[in-house]
Amino acid sequence: MAAVSGLVRRPLQQVSGLLKRRFHRTAPAALQVTVRDAINQGMDEELERDEKVFLLGEEVAQYDGAYKVSRGLWKKYGDKRIIDTPISEMGFAGIAVGAAMAGLRPICEFMTFNFSMQAIDQVINSAAKTYYMSGGLQPVPIVFRGPNGASAGVAAQHSQCFAAWYGHCPGLKVVSPWSSEDAKGLIKSAIRDNNPVVVLENELMYGVPFEFPAEAQSKDFLIPIGKAKIERQGRLPHSSAHWNEAELKTL
Repeated sequence: MAAVSGLVRRPLQQVSGLLKRRFHRTAPAALQVTVRDAINQGMDEELERDEKVFLLGEEVAQYDGAYKVSRGLWKKYGDKRIIDTPISEMGFAGIAVGAAMAGLRPICEFMTFNFSMQAIDQVINSAAKTYYMSGGLQPVPIVFRGPNGASAGVAAQHSQCFAAWYGHCPGLKVVSPWSSEDAKGLIKSAIRDNNPVVVLENELMYGVPFEFPAEAQSKDFLIPIGKAKIERQGRLPHSSAHWNEAELKTL
């Protein structure tokens, strides 16, 4: 009560200042970007940066992509850079591999990775093995990307995960982004890589928004392939010098 009566006796300005100091201000909301838009942004920046980059696949141009990942790119870059293909994975994957061998940097989209099996010879025997079989003389800078794994209501024909399949093939780099930051950073690194890279995107995550830090908004933002990314810096509860054998076994 004494504290309350003292507060009442104070001048109004002092009380007002005290209350203001006690209030907690909410930090400004961070930019939210969906995985779909992050991939789109990454491809857009690489198309703009390097004229050798182009995108091809089923419905990637006028329709803006089956999952709208390539939205707006055809209007910006035209028919020569954003190319609609027939429903023939073996055919357009072979065209993309040949273009990569000729010095371009194609992004080959599979509407679903289940149908990349139609192009398995092109992906494995042509793209993945050529750099080694040529003695390092013929790089194949190509990206194979599209939705992979289970989704909602797409039955067995569209629900298979190919991470293990492609992960066991020599010559391929395989990435599977989770957040929007990962999606953008990895697609940009994949496009710049001189090796064939398989980017397995999760269809269920396309429309999920994530906080997008200022660093990720830069056109120079990359997530290196093959290097561990620290999501959150941690610390040990106490010095490792005091650990006993039982504690070490729990790590």
